[in-house]
Amino acid sequence: MVPRRKVACCRFLLAGLTIFCLSSCNRRLVVIQGAVVRRDADPGKQLPIAGADITVGDDFAIKPVKSDPNGYFKITLRPEVRRGQSVVLRFRHADYEPFDAVALVTEELFIARLVPIPRAAEPKPGRIVTVKNIRARYSEKRITTVDVGSAVKTFEVVNSPNVPCNGQHPCSPDGKWKATIGSASLDAGEGNEFRNARISCISGACPFTKIEQDGSSHGGRMINVSARDWASTTTFLLEAEVVHPMVSDIIQHSYPVIFEKALNFSLPATAEGPSIEAEVNGESIVFPLGPALCLSWADCTLQVGKDQSRTYRCDLKPGYEFR
Repeated sequence: MVPRRKVACCRFLLAGLTIFCLSSCNRRLVVIQGAVVRRDADPGKQLPIAGADITVGDDFAIKPVKSDPNGYFKITLRPEVRRGQSVVLRFRHADYEPFDAVALVTEELFIARLVPIPRAAEPKPGRIVTVKNIRARYSEKRITTVDVGSAVKTFEVVNSPNVPCNGQHPCSPDGKWKATIGSASLDAGEGNEFRNARISCISGACPFTKIEQDGSSHGGRMINVSARDWASTTTFLLEAEVVHPMVSDIIQHSYPVIFEKALNFSLPATAEGPSIEAEVNGESIVFPLGPALCLSWADCTLQVGKDQSRTYRCDLKPGYEFR
């Protein structure tokens, strides 16, 4: 038999281990996020830096990360790191000077501004190719309509005035007089739709009528309407325009923004067949932007947003210049 004191001690230790486990398991990992940009006094030239290696001193990061095409980074720290603690962030990129910074672990964003490494002047190629008059070109599917004609139809609602309803449906809105409900429908035909449909009373005791169901306002191929009459016979007119909708490819253009040797532009999620039109060395050429983003005069990257919009950045290759 196990002594009671020993059992109580075991229970106490088990409870302590459980509390420690729960507190450790519930502890949320902290992260540092921010952006890596080029250091420049002109905000318009603080270009995002992609592919920068980001680490944390004392091996506090779970794993190193790289900045994405927009310069964004998010690095997760180890469980022992607490909010408010100081850590050293290290940024490395082959084209920029090493940058180390002390940062507090908070929810604030950290912006790292890297200084470009001065490069020895490269020998100029014998021939510089100019690239100018640049615009992005793409297509979007749009629904256009062609007018086919119009449709007109009259219908009567036959009723006798001053006949007590006596609770027999349909009645006048106040339930006093016997009423009649009449209806009509129109078919626009295969592939066609109605637009601007309307119904109106054109003869008879129109003040004592009411549109019962107006199925014309939504358009479509079929429209149905009905009217209530609690006086003498009335005539209604149903009219609508008939159109034929067609899906067409509409060519759109977007004009890039150029900073030094970088070209930037974005396209909506609906854009199809993107390409770049440019005058290269005096000759107008259309360069399709396929999945590989291959251009003879620039290296391009693509960033897809949450809304599926696409942002392109193209950096000139040696031997080319923007004009």
